[in-house]
Amino acid sequence: MPIVLAAGIDYAEAIRAGGPVGWMVLIVLLLASGWSWAIIVRKVLQMRQAQGQSVAFLEAFWQSRRLDEIYAKADSLKDSPVSQVFRAGYVELVKLTGDGTTGKVDGDGLENIERALRRAATAELTHLERHIAFLGTTASASPFVGLFGTVWGIMRAFSEIYAAGNANLATVAKPISEALIATAVGLFAAIPAVVAYNHFVSRIKILDSEMANFASDFLNIVKRHFAK
Repeated sequence: MPIVLAAGIDYAEAIRAGGPVGWMVLIVLLLASGWSWAIIVRKVLQMRQAQGQSVAFLEAFWQSRRLDEIYAKADSLKDSPVSQVFRAGYVELVKLTGDGTTGKVDGDGLENIERALRRAATAELTHLERHIAFLGTTASASPFVGLFGTVWGIMRAFSEIYAAGNANLATVAKPISEALIATAVGLFAAIPAVVAYNHFVSRIKILDSEMANFASDFLNIVKRHFAK
């Protein structure tokens, strides 16, 4: 005759029965999941702003003929990493030429502009990657933390069953199913984190390529119009 657990699992009772180790595992996983979702929401908004403003800046850059006008436009698009790379290069150009419209730049000056562009791109990349590592850590570590909680719960369950001296399907199934809650919570924390991590890494690579391409184009423009 099959055994039917009509009442199902009492999750509150399962958590209470987990003991200090089980509680600690669940708390760590829930905190990691909550913080991961906060990062995901923030990064979605940040990436959307960065991509949208970068498109707007590049359109303005290629349509305008004056660098000072582009600089003024870039001031209103500070969430665009490409615009910030331009601002760094233009500021360095102004230092070397005096006004950014006339004057000439020698080889050392071109190297200074290139370094300014590279530093700005690195700073923007670091800003975009902020907190992304936490998502990667959550994605890789959460299943193992949950598995640890499950293994610990199964060890406690078998110890209690052995002490009671009553091992049958009814007494074994309930504590083991309760112990598997930790693994489920670990996967709940890990799956969104790994999906978001891969998505953001892909978006950051695109923005990094846009910054590198723009820096190369800007440097070529400087060489054509300002190089001695």
